[in-house]
Amino acid sequence: MTKPTHPTSRRGLSRRQLLKASGGTAALLAAAKLNFPAGAFAQGAGPEVTKATLGFIALSDAGPLFVAKDKGLFAKYGMPDVEVAKQASWGTTRDNLVLGSEGNGIDGAHILTPMPYLISAGKVTQNNVPTPMYILARLNLDSQCISVAKEYADLKLGVDVTPFKAALERKKASGKPVKAAMTFPGGTHDLWIRYWLAAGGIDPDKDIETIVVPPPQMVANMKVGTMDCFCVGEPWNLQLINQGIGYTAVNTGELWNKHPEKSLGMRAAFVDKYPKASKAILMAVMEAQQWADKMENKKELATIMGKRQWMNCPVEDVYDRSAGKFDYGIPGKVVENSPHIMKYWRDHASYPFQSHDLWFITEDIRWGKYEAGFDAKALIAKVNREDMWRDAAKEMGVAASDIPASTSRGKETFFDGKVFDPANPAAYLKSLSIKRVDV
Repeated sequence: MTKPTHPTSRRGLSRRQLLKASGGTAALLAAAKLNFPAGAFAQGAGPEVTKATLGFIALSDAGPLFVAKDKGLFAKYGMPDVEVAKQASWGTTRDNLVLGSEGNGIDGAHILTPMPYLISAGKVTQNNVPTPMYILARLNLDSQCISVAKEYADLKLGVDVTPFKAALERKKASGKPVKAAMTFPGGTHDLWIRYWLAAGGIDPDKDIETIVVPPPQMVANMKVGTMDCFCVGEPWNLQLINQGIGYTAVNTGELWNKHPEKSLGMRAAFVDKYPKASKAILMAVMEAQQWADKMENKKELATIMGKRQWMNCPVEDVYDRSAGKFDYGIPGKVVENSPHIMKYWRDHASYPFQSHDLWFITEDIRWGKYEAGFDAKALIAKVNREDMWRDAAKEMGVAASDIPASTSRGKETFFDGKVFDPANPAAYLKSLSIKRVDV
């Protein structure tokens, strides 16, 4: 957290202090211009405020926020006082979003895409009181992983969990508990591991206990045998392998190619009160996504992400996978130039397709987070601000080819052959055998 500063009158500054302060600003702007040739951004009347507090969890898909802060992009767009604040868990992120910065919480966050919807609907908040949220951008596609404890090394698990089902049944029969860990109920990691298990006939509510563990605590918990498998983002899956505790079964892009993952979520109250400041934050993050997506920047990106104030991990725990090399921790299973590398900008990664938000809500209906018949499209119309993304893209001069023509990406096909048609989510639900909802 940044230490509070106290206003000092101009008269109270010595000539030396004034020159030092001016020089620092000039150096920051020069650095921004050097790294980002478009130069410093000049916006009409400028943002209404220069500060906002954005939360993040120590995961590589928060990389654009780290880059925007480290490389002066928030400052470039008129928001030099943006604070990027580490959160202990997704539950903490939710609680701080409910508080808002005026209540010593946060204004926005790197967030699991379903969370702004669950928070806006009051499904995961205290006393079910809604806190209206907006999604301004997607932060990335793909590259979460499902990891398995080394006690199952002989199974060499992948997308097919059939052998895992038999092993779990044997373990339960011996009187031992079996557990799958994810990071937040109804969040992306919860939905990926549930989909993977259910596709192979394992009911994630009946055949295995599903528990919540914050991302940075996954490796330590598997080390002491807390869970049999988990789903989380990097660097924790690779760190698990580097410490010899388990292996990667699947990259989630293998379940659904080019799937949406995290989002830039903001409190609606902040955006409505400070629309120019919110747009400035959005543009800074979008430019950071463009930078982070370039292969020539991957080593520097990994170095930035590993910093103590960000993910606080060795660069070797994050670099390989951020550059597209996936060693699964299974002898002979190493994929170079994986098509499921984390995408920050390419393939319309930054644009928040409304059809994708509809899938997340539909899956949360599947697992009982929303009631059957919940009006998903009405909630999406309130939360998804793809209109702001388009405005920001236009102002930044984003190429027309990088701006989707539609709010829908169309039909989506999963690894098990299931198809999600945004025009008929009920048919998708009906096609799924394991669910908590009658369709």
